[in-house]
Amino acid sequence: MRSRKFWLITIGCLAVAVAAGNPAMHRPFTPRDRAYFLDPQTVAFIAPGLNISIQSAAIANDGTITTTYTVTDPNGLPLDMAGSTTPGAISLSFLAAYIPKGQEQYTNYITHAVTGTVIPSTNQPTADSGGTTTNIGPGQYTYTYNTKADGFDPTTTNTIGIYGSRNLTEYSLGTEYASATFNFVPNGSPVTVTRDVIRDASCDRCHDQLSAHGGSRRGIALCVMCHQPQNVDPATGNSLDLKVMAHKIHMGSSLPSVQGGTPYQIVGYMNSVNDFSAVVDPANAERCAVCHSQTTGAAQATAYLTEPTSATCGSCHDNVNFATGANHPGGPQPNNNLCSTCHQPVGTDFDASIAGAHVVPTDSSLLSGLNATIQSVANGFAGNTPTVTFTLTNNAGGGVPISALGSLSLTMAGPTTDYGYTNFGVASTPGYVTESATSASCSSAGTCIYTFTHGVPAGATGTYAIGLEARRTETVLAGQPNQQSIEYGAFNPVYYFSVDGSTVEPRRLVVALTNCNQCHYALSEHGALRSNTLYCVMCHNPSNTDATTRAQATNPADQALPPQGINFNLLVHRIHFGPNAAADGAKNPYIVVGYGGSHNDFSNTLFPPLSPSGAPGDTENCSLCHTNSSEQNLPIGKNPVVDPQGWINPNQATAGACSGCHTSEAESSHFLANTTSLGESCTVCHSSGAAYAVDQVHAQY
Repeated sequence: MRSRKFWLITIGCLAVAVAAGNPAMHRPFTPRDRAYFLDPQTVAFIAPGLNISIQSAAIANDGTITTTYTVTDPNGLPLDMAGSTTPGAISLSFLAAYIPKGQEQYTNYITHAVTGTVIPSTNQPTADSGGTTTNIGPGQYTYTYNTKADGFDPTTTNTIGIYGSRNLTEYSLGTEYASATFNFVPNGSPVTVTRDVIRDASCDRCHDQLSAHGGSRRGIALCVMCHQPQNVDPATGNSLDLKVMAHKIHMGSSLPSVQGGTPYQIVGYMNSVNDFSAVVDPANAERCAVCHSQTTGAAQATAYLTEPTSATCGSCHDNVNFATGANHPGGPQPNNNLCSTCHQPVGTDFDASIAGAHVVPTDSSLLSGLNATIQSVANGFAGNTPTVTFTLTNNAGGGVPISALGSLSLTMAGPTTDYGYTNFGVASTPGYVTESATSASCSSAGTCIYTFTHGVPAGATGTYAIGLEARRTETVLAGQPNQQSIEYGAFNPVYYFSVDGSTVEPRRLVVALTNCNQCHYALSEHGALRSNTLYCVMCHNPSNTDATTRAQATNPADQALPPQGINFNLLVHRIHFGPNAAADGAKNPYIVVGYGGSHNDFSNTLFPPLSPSGAPGDTENCSLCHTNSSEQNLPIGKNPVVDPQGWINPNQATAGACSGCHTSEAESSHFLANTTSLGESCTVCHSSGAAYAVDQVHAQY
């Protein structure tokens, strides 16, 4: 009988033949997968990937737990766990838990004793050990647990969890991870009770692929089996119940306890100290529905609205003592029975309802709104001062008078082939000019006309851009106890126009705002004035630095350093690269001096996406921010990037982008070594399809 390897080689040969005859045929991998860049025959032989599927589970009268499962490749073909007849040995671990009658969270059958300084001894959920595995068919196995479900209730929901890995390191494909869960009722009744509050889709919008503990534990359904009220960290006394732990992690630096000087830490494997005290939720932790999404299909998606408890609410509001009533307007609460009396699911903005109490002010439905559009640009040819027609309206369509605004400005930059080196006659704003437009003439309907005092430079060619920013402060619930004064801005419109009669060419689209808002939800910077990346790049251009604000730096150490480059690709890469830059050997931490001389240190900013091993700060998946594979379109020939604190100043365009993450002196030397008087030679090795293409070197799985 021939082995699967023989058949895989045969299939691989056929795949090559079929692919040669059908150019439109695509391999079943994405550029994020290392296998995407292998030839089809090798891929067919290795069959990278790991799927675990649980078919059944049972608990015998004596408490013996068994489960039947399959392990396959992504095409559904069976894998050999030993790695003898298919590439890569597979290692699995097994969990078993149940939801006690009348409760909503798991209790694990399998625990082990742990000790700590705060809690001398406790039992934590763990995986089974010492069980037996039986091969019952190709890729199909039965596992019998060593641990028994003593005294189990045959009428309750039980769950089997399996997590594991497939070792393909000898094929330079790393380690594949997978998890699976299976719900059942031991007496054969249908499953009616589950723990299904948040789905993976909510987590993955920011974390890329939710994984932890070295990468092998994947997915919320598996996490909640162990991270439940039974679980506690004995070293700190902190609860490891997911509804508590996740809230506290995402609150991070905003926790009252942290602001009071007590760090939020969890001591993990091998006594590793995991400090979440500096975490800043990029979406704002008040936006509960970012995680508690109502669109993923989770059965208990509304639980956060309908089931307030001291454990859940106290995880964020950890300065509240529900027993004594300290910091709780409702006084002492000995249990959760009365919570929903005051904390109704939905009320009005900023009231005591759960939805209302967590409204981010700029999201309030009570705001009348501020919307801006640019209708036209006249007299915009080279050498002229453009006249801009724009509208300012509220959400009802009525005009908003300029007198109601705290700020209104128009910015001009160009050409769109690359901003940054056009002289508009204003030294403090290199490559662009911003003018206050509060003197514009406006109709009662909100249509306004403003003529720039600075003109399009004589001799200018191509396409230029004008963008608008506006902000207002509005008071809602005036005279009531929950009165709010809210400052918010309009989304920045950007209008493109030709200065020489040529075809209008908008600025290239490198990142998609929708991608930013996967994590940030509603990206807004500079006091709610700027929220459109196509507007950001007009000022954050290759020649701009923080020179104008650094002179007023409030931190003396900032004054001693040269200006910081703030070109958008450098700025965004370095912000998201965070602490990785210091580890990589960056010349200086990335600190930008902002408005009023403010000190903005991004050297500890931790990017939320998780690596295949479950570590945060993973910047390998460029497509999380970039759109239309723009990361592969190297900016050869674009404007050089001013980087006074970098190893090279100015840096050429491609090196300027790549040096945002590749920050070491050695990497900068590589940039220089591959740049001549003719320009950068990056495309030779790093363009799409080349030996070290951007997508290939960033492939993770």
